[in-house]
Amino acid sequence: MTDAIAAFGTYLKVGDGASPEVFTTIAEVLDIDGPELEQDTEEVTSHSSSGGWEEFIGTILRTGEVSFEVNYVPTGATHDASTGLLADMVAKTLRNFQLIWPDSGSTTWSFSALVTGFTPAAEVDGALRGEFTLKLSGQPTLA
Repeated sequence: MTDAIAAFGTYLKVGDGASPEVFTTIAEVLDIDGPELEQDTEEVTSHSSSGGWEEFIGTILRTGEVSFEVNYVPTGATHDASTGLLADMVAKTLRNFQLIWPDSGSTTWSFSALVTGFTPAAEVDGALRGEFTLKLSGQPTLA
């Protein structure tokens, strides 16, 4: 039997910056991609490397981006251009976010990020949609 978990019920929340910080679920989130966690490497092969095989060490850890699609609500509190994610992008505001997985322990990944992109889409035969991009900054907490 598999231990797979359905992705439905994953939440992305944004902090308000207050102390204590209050997190609000971003409205109408559809698909979420990321964050893209990567480790850079540096080749350190020397003349004394065993058997002449190349060797590497880990260097910088990179957090990448999170992108997510929404049913775009232009006047919605978490989307809008005066108080929501669009306002944060224009103001270059670094915010705290939480990505809460739908497992039995509600595993939560916490990170700081800038909103670096927004693309609206208005197809004739579809819902008003948008895609936000977050660029993580600093060490995330993966717990």
